[in-house]
Amino acid sequence: MLSLKINCTIIKNDHTGREVWRYTGRVLERGAGWVRLEAFFNRPDTVTAYHTFRQGDRFVEWFYADRWYSIFEMHDVDDDHLTGWYCNISRPARLAADTVSADDLALDMFVSPAGAITVLDEDEFAALPLDAHTRACAQQALSDLKRLAAERQPPFDAISGGSVL
Repeated sequence: MLSLKINCTIIKNDHTGREVWRYTGRVLERGAGWVRLEAFFNRPDTVTAYHTFRQGDRFVEWFYADRWYSIFEMHDVDDDHLTGWYCNISRPARLAADTVSADDLALDMFVSPAGAITVLDEDEFAALPLDAHTRACAQQALSDLKRLAAERQPPFDAISGGSVL
């Protein structure tokens, strides 16, 4: 495991590989097939039914070259308290020295600090024109994330509530 403090460009693509969002982060750690970054939410405040994303919120982000998801641990812009985890189901990330990119498959999962899980965008995922293999890998990734949260495996080891799921 290598600890670094270099800037990195993160590129979110849609399911076809077309870029939809680009932002800058800082590499905190890098291992064989994964990277942990720090970035700050750079969009206007966004209120959803499950969470409020605030401009300037600090995200600690894990991307993997061999897993069909990424995990964003979110911290409040004002006092840095943990506000939850946002998990993107995506094709495995492409990790370069100064760039991370992944193809988002629409399916997402939010985990509250107390451990409540909300699966998001299932209809959008179902509507994507994906092959059977990609669909199966995405569904397995969602199951894996639910298990990691239920078992409070890192980075979900900060869950403060009772049972998960």
